[in-house]
Amino acid sequence: MSTRLATGGRLIDRSKPLSFTFDGRSLGGFAGDTLAAALLANDQMLIGRSFKYHRPRGILASGVEEPNALVGLGQGPRFEPDQRTTTTELFAGAATVSQNAWPNLDLDIGALNNLAYRFLPAGFYYKTFMFPRFAWKHLFEPVVRLSAGIGRVPKDRDADRYEQAYDFTDVLVVGGGVAGLAAALAAAKGGQRVLVLEQTAHWGGRAPVDGIAINGMPADAWVAETVASLAALPNVTLRRRTMAAGVYDHGYVVAQEAVADHLPGADLPRHRLWRIRAGRIIAATGAIERPLAFAGNDIPGVMLASAARDYVVNWAVSPGDRTVIVTNNDDAYRTALALHDAGLVVPAILDARAKAAGELPALARARGIRVLEGRGIARVKGGKRVKAVEVCAQAGEGAVLETIACDCVAMSGGFSPVVHLYSQPGGKLVWDAANGMFTPDPARAPTGADGKPFVTCAGAASGALQAADALADAHAAGGGEAAQAPRAEAAAEAPMQPVWMMPQGAPAKLRFKMWLDFQNDVKVSDVQLAAREGYESVEHTKRYTTLGMASDQGKMSNINGLAILSDALGQPIPATGTTTFRPPYAPISFGAIAAEARGEIFQPLRRTPMHDWHAAAGAHWEPVGLWRRPYCYPRGGESHSQAVNREVTNTRQNLGLLDASTLGKILVKGPDAGRFLDMLYTGVMSSLPVGKCRYGLMCSENGFLIDDGVVVRLADDAWLCHTTSGGADRIHAHMEDWLQCEWWDWQVYTANLTEQFAQVAVVGPNARKLLERLGGIDVSKEALPFMAFTEGTLAGIPARIFRISFSGELSYEVAIPASHGLAFWKACLAAGADLGLMPYGTEALHVMRAEKGFIMIGDETDGTVIPQDLGLGWAISKKMPDYLGKRAQERSHMTNPERWKLVGLETLDGSVLPDGVLAPAPGANPNGQRATQGRVTSTYFSPTLGCGIAMGLVRRGPERIGEVLEFVAAGKSIPARICDQVFYDKSGEKQNV
Repeated sequence: MSTRLATGGRLIDRSKPLSFTFDGRSLGGFAGDTLAAALLANDQMLIGRSFKYHRPRGILASGVEEPNALVGLGQGPRFEPDQRTTTTELFAGAATVSQNAWPNLDLDIGALNNLAYRFLPAGFYYKTFMFPRFAWKHLFEPVVRLSAGIGRVPKDRDADRYEQAYDFTDVLVVGGGVAGLAAALAAAKGGQRVLVLEQTAHWGGRAPVDGIAINGMPADAWVAETVASLAALPNVTLRRRTMAAGVYDHGYVVAQEAVADHLPGADLPRHRLWRIRAGRIIAATGAIERPLAFAGNDIPGVMLASAARDYVVNWAVSPGDRTVIVTNNDDAYRTALALHDAGLVVPAILDARAKAAGELPALARARGIRVLEGRGIARVKGGKRVKAVEVCAQAGEGAVLETIACDCVAMSGGFSPVVHLYSQPGGKLVWDAANGMFTPDPARAPTGADGKPFVTCAGAASGALQAADALADAHAAGGGEAAQAPRAEAAAEAPMQPVWMMPQGAPAKLRFKMWLDFQNDVKVSDVQLAAREGYESVEHTKRYTTLGMASDQGKMSNINGLAILSDALGQPIPATGTTTFRPPYAPISFGAIAAEARGEIFQPLRRTPMHDWHAAAGAHWEPVGLWRRPYCYPRGGESHSQAVNREVTNTRQNLGLLDASTLGKILVKGPDAGRFLDMLYTGVMSSLPVGKCRYGLMCSENGFLIDDGVVVRLADDAWLCHTTSGGADRIHAHMEDWLQCEWWDWQVYTANLTEQFAQVAVVGPNARKLLERLGGIDVSKEALPFMAFTEGTLAGIPARIFRISFSGELSYEVAIPASHGLAFWKACLAAGADLGLMPYGTEALHVMRAEKGFIMIGDETDGTVIPQDLGLGWAISKKMPDYLGKRAQERSHMTNPERWKLVGLETLDGSVLPDGVLAPAPGANPNGQRATQGRVTSTYFSPTLGCGIAMGLVRRGPERIGEVLEFVAAGKSIPARICDQVFYDKSGEKQNV
């Protein structure tokens, strides 16, 4: 029976008792306990039910590898399912509930599945639900969805807050055991900036539990001394409760820190997601003990030998009064000795090996512990807790030789190095037949752009399972000299042995009850069935059986599953290979992933540096993507249309000022930047001279126009690409997608600088006069011709001036650092007061661009339009052999002369056409609907021309100029003549002055 021992417990504080509940029952523990330790101390062996068969499940491990003991934690808005009890620190008032059981944990109706296990083998979903097809949606799917998952989904809004942070380091050490500390100290003494992450609340790992001595002192003392030395160094940062979840290319690491998981209700973020860039990563992540396969190895009370040792030494918890040890290696003998020293009974050690002759077996025999060589477990007896084990010969046919009464079974099948973080970015493994494990292959480590490995494993993670070897290996990984490596000694060595799976020739009826993957209910027989059904690839077997999926990610089941599959296929384990390790290493919370991006700031409204000035000036706002831009600035009793007309007229006659900060600004830089832009744009950008601007069109791979803007050549290797307002994030993602997925070997760097710069358009006949008054930069026509740019200081502010125009007037767009945006805006207002300066909004901008026949992405484009439809063939280079979308634009339906093309439209009576109105055509379309031959894309009243103007897409439009079309709106026909789309200053004299 599991109880708290009277003495011991190196991690608990008996002076600080804590109360908590499990399924409504009040229980007690101590500060320093994990939930698992506290539950065991209260003899709560049954924690939950398994996923598929609803079998009783208890605590199997003591760390992040725990597959069974998941509970719902918290209440109301702080409830969260699937919390691992072995890694959750106990806190006062913790409310926990069991999962996957109804109506309750002890009496679960779902356990009927266990009686039908023969009819629910691997892949039964695929075999059962394929036919009849009509039944899936109405019969099978609701049942499958209802039974999916283990925990229940929270219904209330999460009351906690989360945050994200960034860090940069020369060396990142993942793991705060003795190997990680040794590696960190060696790297730090070499002068490198070191960051150490430890996922638990304590430093030192397993060494203090296993009685290791380092440099002549107990492991606990050496750990405390080393941590103090590291903490005193200015180039070292130590973080506990921080789990490295994933390693990606270029030394990019994502980690989750449990900031207030152990302090609920504190004014702190619950989790913090770290995004870390490291020059080099040392994975000192240790090794995980493997379970053994025997019938009933999932019954509550069966646990890993190392876990049983942890509960006794760390938390003074008895895993059972009588514990049978079953092992294939010497390490489990440490557990037998620890239990014996704590006053607990070890009736027998069942060793699969024919001869157990090491130091540890000798110590066990000296304590009077019975050691049975060449023995294994045929079956564990019990239901909701262990009652006894049936012993068989390891080399026999599963015949029961004797039955031993016990209430706990501690099993050890060897150790598997934790290579997840090494493998995630592409590191390869090699099979160590002597120890029955995969280890990192140093010759095939993940390498960076310089060709050097950026991830190395150290200590047990590299396969060095003995303390002395692990410390020497870690010290070398940190860059230390061999002579200065810490020296470790153990009470006795524990050599490993080749992996052993189950009693040879075990009957089929037993294989049906031997569990490999405890979380997903995968049995030995499931993997053997998959092999018989042709799933010879380990990846196919994984998906067919669900072996090593979910949060387990192969931690407990990988090697055992590979061994069974290899045996079924009649080939060695290396020939079978391993599955792919994917991040995260252990689950991270959705809250940490989202962090502050929730509620009102899930997609925060974006404001330019001049936003408050616009609001004070009475701006009427228009949403443009996530930006808010002034639509117009009504004065007095003006209507919006009157304000727009005033702003247009004043800009054309005097001087207008526009806040254009929302324009996308993406820097593209690098040796291959020119050819990259030549592929993105329809025109040649690599030939653009430094100091010049060029209008560019960007198409999707299907040929459709997705963006336009002015591209500026800043330097020999740098271009600035302007995008439409609200389009910067989308276009930047488009660039990165092609760089990362297709042209990954091109040397190109992109950066979204949209919010780094404010941008102000100074527009109108008096624009040059205003800039000359501000002083500092020559903006004459000779010094700054159309489609050129210059840099300098304007009004005492660093500025970059582009001579471009979206209005058709003399125009300059001035980019200044965002922090100077408001100051520059006010300087313009002050200097231009007597020049008729007046700010204008987005609607005046649209009217003026339509008067000039300029297109607007989103108005003239709808995802089906190509540049040729808009009369923009002049912006497509004839010299370019290829660009994104070129071949798509050459398809027959893209070159069909019947395509709708852009034209101008003017109503016969001067009225304004409704936006989006269609022009009917005779007959019906192929779908039997009324045929159409055109539609309006942009329509405005032009105060410059004194009438309505519009642009639209019309079938064979340019060929039909002068023809009158009837547009129909609300049952009323509106005649409009097809005309040239440029209504104002077709020659461009105004913008070129």
